[in-house]
Amino acid sequence: MSIWWSLHLRREAASVPLARRFLLGTMETAGVDPDISFDLSVALSEACANAVEHGGDRTVLGEPGDSGTGRPSADSGQYRVTAYLDGEKCRIEVSDSGPGFPARRALRPAAHPPQADAESGRGLDLIQQLSDHVQFGNRPGRGAVVSFDKVLKWREGALLTV
Repeated sequence: MSIWWSLHLRREAASVPLARRFLLGTMETAGVDPDISFDLSVALSEACANAVEHGGDRTVLGEPGDSGTGRPSADSGQYRVTAYLDGEKCRIEVSDSGPGFPARRALRPAAHPPQADAESGRGLDLIQQLSDHVQFGNRPGRGAVVSFDKVLKWREGALLTV
């Protein structure tokens, strides 16, 4: 048995704990080990917080003959969280409609954490530390995607097992 769900959320701070609680509830019901659930919920919170903060600045072009100024994308006020629990792995994807990651983020190795006093960038590194595999990517013209997965451990008597 597997579980799959997707949430379309507004880019508002209140959506972050909502997504986290939804994931925790799903994992608790399925019987996932609480430590694994906690790690994934913290990683999800960081990815959602990034989507809320950075995920809606992309603009679309106006009509032909316009002055060249863009307007906010119709979906710039929302982002999506998708989670798959299947056997021994959970995969989570958070996608937004913002400008995407700068090229240097995609090339930056995980072995170089940000400076302790850095104003940003710690959340993405935390996601890397809490997950087994992470991908940061851009969907050209459509925003950024953070996907991460972790091998699951199960409580005895879990509903969803390998």
